[in-house]
Amino acid sequence: MTTIASRLQAVKARISVAATAAGRAPGEITLVAVSKTFPPQAVAEAYAAGQSAFGENYAQEGIDKIVALSRLPLERHVASPEGPRLRPLEWHYIGPIQSNKTRPIAENFDWVHGIDRPKIAERLSASRPDNMPALQVCIQVNVSGEASKSGVAPDSVFDLALTIKRLPHLRLRGLMAIPEPTPDAALRHSHFRMLREIQHDLLHRGVALDTLSMGMSDDLEAAIAEGATLVRVGRAIFGERGAG
Repeated sequence: MTTIASRLQAVKARISVAATAAGRAPGEITLVAVSKTFPPQAVAEAYAAGQSAFGENYAQEGIDKIVALSRLPLERHVASPEGPRLRPLEWHYIGPIQSNKTRPIAENFDWVHGIDRPKIAERLSASRPDNMPALQVCIQVNVSGEASKSGVAPDSVFDLALTIKRLPHLRLRGLMAIPEPTPDAALRHSHFRMLREIQHDLLHRGVALDTLSMGMSDDLEAAIAEGATLVRVGRAIFGERGAG
């Protein structure tokens, strides 16, 4: 078993244990392997070990991998009523979004996790090709109130959600957060709980969302305990950034 495969297995075990401890089914939680700075071959190794959703923070790097991997003979199959078929790679853009990068992101990725202002949502929708499925998107929320952190303020989420829901080529799926790192376990939980509470508030106001994208290598257990449906893990799968 390769190092990436063994690390991936260990992360999936952590997710299973955390979900069970929270009284949840492990299948409720999607793992996105964050492959930024790692080569296409690392993604291919993770794919061969059973991983299909990958996250990238930099648009051009991610697009280069999407193109490179589209040429590889990815051979992991899944059962279907029509017989075995290839399970496609699913690409998540999880980094900050610059206005001049909206078109390439919209043309290449399946998900975008970091929408935090109407202008970016509008540009992504306008740039999504008509022949592609709707771009699955999350609103990034600044749950820890850091001035330097991307994300919309909690009290502005509802208005942004309404804007996104009106756009023809986007499908609003949920909320995303990258809380300030802290050794305080109670504070970690409170940040994740805030995102869940915002989701519940939106539901009561008529905006139903099915995704909470929160939790990374060091805090996925706390995120799962507070309702995460998608965790974004890089280092625990691929190793330290820049390593093989």
